[in-house]
Amino acid sequence: MSSMDQVPAAAAGRMAPALDEIDRAILRELTQDGRLAVRALAERVNISRANAYTRLERLKETGVLTRFTAVIDPARAGLSTSAYVTLNVRQHSWRDLTEHLRQIPEVKHMALMGGEFDVMLLVRTTDNEHLRRVVLEQLHSIPGVLGSRTHLIFDDIGNG
Repeated sequence: MSSMDQVPAAAAGRMAPALDEIDRAILRELTQDGRLAVRALAERVNISRANAYTRLERLKETGVLTRFTAVIDPARAGLSTSAYVTLNVRQHSWRDLTEHLRQIPEVKHMALMGGEFDVMLLVRTTDNEHLRRVVLEQLHSIPGVLGSRTHLIFDDIGNG
């Protein structure tokens, strides 16, 4: 299979580009340091700079790489209270709901789920009172939200 072949993606109707081991190595390196210079990236994955540029462009054009961002320590940024908030929502209201959720800066991540609840949110706030206001005043005021559960995060272990 060539690197331009495609495989079915998880999202309905989209095809994902097939990734080879070099592509995966590039993604691992960029996950560790998104500011890595192309020259250093090429050296770390043992390819030429030209090949690294070509692969990076392909990964961006095919949507594998969607953006480069910084990872923030929430506690040091003044966001000492974090919680996963699950929502139960009225059927077929998720499209409007996601637009409302994007307007709430404390919502750092959202996922549509199957199972016991419909939506899971990662919410980061300055303190418990701030969290209470976000949940009870902002989330519960969104049309289609039927109920919520808040799960406090005691220790943010992270991904690495």
